[in-house]
Amino acid sequence: MTVPSRYRGQPVSEGIGLGHIYHGDSRDQTNGHRQPATEEQVRAAFAAVARDRAALAADLRRRGQDPQAAIVDIAALIAADSALITPVVEAVRAGADGADAIHQVGEAQAALLAALPDPDLAQRAGDVRQVARAVADHLGNKRAAPPPAATFILVRREVDPADLIRLAEAGLVGAVSVGGGASSHAAIIARGLGLPMLAGTDPRILEAPGGHQAILDTNTGELIVDPAGSELAAAQTAITSAEAPRSTVRDVTTADGQPVTLLCNVASAAETRLGLSGGATGVGLLRTEIAFTTVDDWPSREDHLAQLTPILGQLNQRPAVVRLLDFSGDKVPPFLKHQEEQGLTALLDAPGALRDQLTAILRAGRGSRLSVLVPMVRSLDEVAAVRAALAETAVEVGQEPPKLGIMVEVAATAANAAAFAPAVDFFSIGTNDLTSEVLGLDRADRAIRPALAAEPRVQGLIHRVVEAAAETGINVSVCGDAAADPVVLPLLLALGIRTLSVGAARVPQVARQIADTQVARLWRPAP
Repeated sequence: MTVPSRYRGQPVSEGIGLGHIYHGDSRDQTNGHRQPATEEQVRAAFAAVARDRAALAADLRRRGQDPQAAIVDIAALIAADSALITPVVEAVRAGADGADAIHQVGEAQAALLAALPDPDLAQRAGDVRQVARAVADHLGNKRAAPPPAATFILVRREVDPADLIRLAEAGLVGAVSVGGGASSHAAIIARGLGLPMLAGTDPRILEAPGGHQAILDTNTGELIVDPAGSELAAAQTAITSAEAPRSTVRDVTTADGQPVTLLCNVASAAETRLGLSGGATGVGLLRTEIAFTTVDDWPSREDHLAQLTPILGQLNQRPAVVRLLDFSGDKVPPFLKHQEEQGLTALLDAPGALRDQLTAILRAGRGSRLSVLVPMVRSLDEVAAVRAALAETAVEVGQEPPKLGIMVEVAATAANAAAFAPAVDFFSIGTNDLTSEVLGLDRADRAIRPALAAEPRVQGLIHRVVEAAAETGINVSVCGDAAADPVVLPLLLALGIRTLSVGAARVPQVARQIADTQVARLWRPAP
């Protein structure tokens, strides 16, 4: 029997996280064979980190996350600061090892900041250490191992705020840092994301076995590795209780009083918390494949449960639209890379894989208002196959089958929506793929942007889907990125769309635009 290991730390962001230990500190990719760094390489490493942080900050601003962007901007400025770069270059010129020089100069600068009487300024010492470590890693070609496919708790000597932002959509449920404190930028980001976090943690945590299950409990200020079964059950109960929906949910209406259901798109528990806290009624698109894009075989029932439970556990009596695995485009795992069939076709050709996922969805989503969504549908036979599997699985699990809907993201399916409407319970329009197909652009093309869904040909297809849904009496939503675009959103409302699902961070912004929109004054397409 494994004895639990306990590590104490300072709670800097509240909550409880349940996941596997992930060591995020970098490892050497050069097998020990590395040439001494030149001055030019040192300068290039600082410049690379500065560019990386600046690009991340710009991306955050585009997504309306200005407070997080301002934090990341500070790291970019530190990486470009001559007060840090010049002493390192001079030390390398004098014969010092590049990585050693970066760490020594970074630590000296951090020590000066840490000695300041202002506690907020003193906390910036951690920012300097994080940047120095990132520059040294870049110089030495060091990389961290990829995170596990399941939910995980990040453990680092000094958690970088960029870590939290990048990993929030990949299954991150908490963070543990040996350095830092409550005013560190990592702690600020963690609080903004709703991620539990400990700082100033016992350094022995860096030797804890990676991949082992753990509980991060900021109520007790400890990380428990290999917890007992009773502790796991108690933690799950506490998570479910803490994340239960509020008794009232903010209503979203247009300026002329028309109600709009506003949901969020998620792939992780962190995004779900963020979307709900921003006012989302529930989840309109749960992307289930994101956690499994690096796996070597179809996810098992247990794999799906581990991924789905922390998300669906937050959606008690709330809408939860779970999309089946969409291993297509840039989301194809290694075991399907060289297969002729991918995406929905591959899933239907692996009936055991489909049944495993459906079973996990039904079990994990018992308390929610569950729906199942089929991606990239092209034929009625695909819909019939999934509906039959869903009905059989529901009998086995002992539940009523949930509603079954399809993603309308193929132009031919949108054009033929009237034929699909009687066979499904709802439509969900994926504007990303639909727009790229209609305009003949690859989704990876830099020209692709959500506003292109305003193009008349795309709007015409959306209009056909809305009409088909209305004639059959089924609901239709838009879950693509265009639903949050300020240009496209009024067009969707004018077409009659009254259910929108947007990125978790965009929920408040979209709610405000809806509230400012007079639907009666919008242009409507001719009948």
